[in-house]
Amino acid sequence: MSLRRISAPKFWTSDSSILLGGFFVTIILIIYIWWPLAEEYFAYVDWNGEWWRYIDWLLIGIFAFMSITIVTHANIKRDLLIIFVGLCGGLAIESWGTQTNLWHYYTAERPPLWIIPAWPIASLSIDRITRFLNFGLQRLQTLIPSQSQETLDSMFKILYWLTFTSFLILMLAFIAPTFDKSYTWFSLGLCMLLILTPTDHRFALLTFIAGSALGYYLELWGTTRECWTYYTYQTPPVFVVFAHGMAAVAFWRAGLLLKISIERFKGLNWSSQRKSST
Repeated sequence: MSLRRISAPKFWTSDSSILLGGFFVTIILIIYIWWPLAEEYFAYVDWNGEWWRYIDWLLIGIFAFMSITIVTHANIKRDLLIIFVGLCGGLAIESWGTQTNLWHYYTAERPPLWIIPAWPIASLSIDRITRFLNFGLQRLQTLIPSQSQETLDSMFKILYWLTFTSFLILMLAFIAPTFDKSYTWFSLGLCMLLILTPTDHRFALLTFIAGSALGYYLELWGTTRECWTYYTYQTPPVFVVFAHGMAAVAFWRAGLLLKISIERFKGLNWSSQRKSST
């Protein structure tokens, strides 16, 4: 494959402004609707002294990074699907965790609605990170012979099974106290189904890495600020960092399934219209 055929994604597209605007509107709405939470945070800041010592720079850094990534190579048609899956998936995950007491929020909500929008925002950021990693690998593949490419593909398959087998072991250990909950068995079964039916070993692994990397900083912020607390009281537990990677893979696979379903529905609809016209 020629280097010329692999073009770098555009940093800013016609849809980037729309997506960035929606991102900031979401943040403003969260602050407005749940103003008591924001007011409680600002109460800790000593505005008459060294206020910069009280500012949450980690949170600002996370949102700045996600703001930059989500506007990169934005495509509303594709991103709306990611947002929809992120909202539904985030609600399901938060409901499972808070209802089974694997973690709880300081507001005692099960789950709190203000945390749900963070999932599609993170999903968009993970999508961009994954695409960037995949682009870098594609460029690398153009520099190596075809025989080495086969070796690279085999290596990704080995890494895939090692990574996701290790994840399952961590998951079993972490969720063991909730084996009496049907929700837990459903979540475990879904993870096993996704792992055992890979559609693309490399992209799945890259998605897992991207999700885990972003998940670490999100969990570090949330657990050290005691916004949410896990039953193990770790800040954060190792499993939940990688769970973000698994969630990213699940969202990606769900998006693919929805995309295929939509395309088939459109195809059937077009076919029926064609028959009726004849």
